[in-house]
Amino acid sequence: MDLSFLISLLTGEAADAAARARRSAIEYLLAGSAAVCGFVFLMIAAFAFISDNLRYGPLKTALAFAAFFLALAVVMLVYHRVRATARARRAREKRQADMKAALSGALIAALPSMLSRRGGIAGVILPAVAAFAFAIYRENTRPKDDGKGD
Repeated sequence: MDLSFLISLLTGEAADAAARARRSAIEYLLAGSAAVCGFVFLMIAAFAFISDNLRYGPLKTALAFAAFFLALAVVMLVYHRVRATARARRAREKRQADMKAALSGALIAALPSMLSRRGGIAGVILPAVAAFAFAIYRENTRPKDDGKGD
């Protein structure tokens, strides 16, 4: 099969996918704009209903709507902050796990060359014992309290 035919087929498919994605984005943007307009008019209708029928008056109704939406904004910001902190913690843990896996892989890859040298067993055992001792030391030492008190 001709290579140029395959390339044109693939690039044509990519262009079609890009055009579909662009059309979908425009359609979703228009639908979202219509939904926002509908929500705004729904809020205006709710404001008019509460102001007139429940006899709170326009000022108290406006203050109630403002308080509701400000409280909603605060709740959303707190939720986002909690999620971002958890996401950062998970990313940090994943990086640490990936680093450990990479170091383990490098150690396993270097092990045959270390064992083939003269004094190979000592070249492997001494660093392993040192790493083990350091891990025990870190686990058993606690950070010192700076005495500031929270």
